[in-house]
Amino acid sequence: MAQHDLLDLDERLKRVSDLGDPLEVMNDIIDFEVFRPVPDRALKRSDRRKGGRSPFDPVLMFEY
Repeated sequence: MAQHDLLDLDERLKRVSDLGDPLEVMNDIIDFEVFRPVPDRALKRSDRRKGGRSPFDPVLMFEY
């Protein structure tokens, strides 16, 4: 099994971008930040004073 490095990832992402990545097009058209208040109100967040992992960004989860 071949090992991949960061250069492979850069080349793969560039190739996808050159072919017309629909996520890039959608990201250019839609301002996802306008949706931020909705998931911020809907998602329950644990008490951060107890420690633990940082929560995922809800806009990022909504976007992809």
